[in-house]
Amino acid sequence: MPGIEEQMEKEMTSAYVGFDPTADSLHIGNLVPVMLLVHWQRAGHRPLALVGGATGMVGDPSGKTSERQFLDIDVINHNLECQKKQLEKFLDFSGDNAAKVVNNIDWFESMTFLDFIRDVGKHITVNYMMCKDSVKNRLEGGMSFTEFTYQLVQGYDFYHLWKEENCMVQMGGSDQWGNIVTGTELIRKKSGGKAFALTAPLITKSDGSKFGKSEGGNVWIDKRRTSVYKFYQYWINTADEDASKFIRIFTLKSREEIEAIEAEHAQNPPSRVLQKALAEDITIRIHSEEDLQTAIAASKILFGKSAKEDLAALPEAELLSVFEGVPQCEIDKSTFDKGVNVIDLLSDLSGFLSSKGEAKRALKENSIRVNQGVVDGDTVINSEDLLNGKQLLLQRGKKNYFLVNTK
Repeated sequence: MPGIEEQMEKEMTSAYVGFDPTADSLHIGNLVPVMLLVHWQRAGHRPLALVGGATGMVGDPSGKTSERQFLDIDVINHNLECQKKQLEKFLDFSGDNAAKVVNNIDWFESMTFLDFIRDVGKHITVNYMMCKDSVKNRLEGGMSFTEFTYQLVQGYDFYHLWKEENCMVQMGGSDQWGNIVTGTELIRKKSGGKAFALTAPLITKSDGSKFGKSEGGNVWIDKRRTSVYKFYQYWINTADEDASKFIRIFTLKSREEIEAIEAEHAQNPPSRVLQKALAEDITIRIHSEEDLQTAIAASKILFGKSAKEDLAALPEAELLSVFEGVPQCEIDKSTFDKGVNVIDLLSDLSGFLSSKGEAKRALKENSIRVNQGVVDGDTVINSEDLLNGKQLLLQRGKKNYFLVNTK
């Protein structure tokens, strides 16, 4: 990109990425711009993360087919605080090129509408704004004035950071190009200054599906929204072609390390060496080593490669996540205080098996497990057997699971 290399060689340069506060967590689709900031800082330059306390009230129309619902200011502020904490996991906020989080409500809150249209609107023509894809793609179905002016609001963000923080570069996904260059245009027209735009291609998966989406929707960074098990499994289940691409984008491994992993993977693709390296790196960076081990243990439980102790050690959230789709029932917890015969549990109490006769036959076949332990017809289950003091995992054969919840 002509000019930006010269700027970077001349001095430590600030660059920013904006984040939309529509949720109280970033999702893995946000990791591309996050990694842009990470690499910017690793190259010796200063990253700025802009959280949109003001723009979140409007909603970016880029890539959208309909207008977003407005959020309450308290919800926006809560979301911003949550996202700030997540950004701190990736960026270094100390040193000469310390990262900084800025909030555009700080400079928009005191600006009046008349101030805005006089000091900002007069520098950008309607014709210029109409040429942007975010506008053209919505003309047939209609677009509110609020969304139409979004690019001016984002453009002013860039101008403000250029002026107050000496920020010379705005980065983002390729769908942000129109909004970003509105900022460079505003900087040029208002102050005769020069600034730069840098975008990354939007990521697509090899099967054509959208990156960052699973059957349940977004894959979130907050483990209260997406369990560590599901987070880990998303990366483990990526296709080889995608894993080769993702490990280059989302990890800080060197080219030599990645090529060595790919070579090992090619010798035995079913071992999924590449996917495991990717999943382990990202899970540790976003969560922790302990969470990674929990996710691995949960994966082993589902695929029958774990011990009874592994199941007992699994946190409730991960247990429920692993067995989310299996049949379940709810039984009063007091039922287990005096102990329950396993035959009654399997049949009348849970409905896992259709009758006591079927339960007896299955027990004679040694095909029944409770919390992954083999049981017989004389086994009594009591409150001490409840996982996390709340659940029992029933199993017939290798893949037929049933979860008992207590109330």
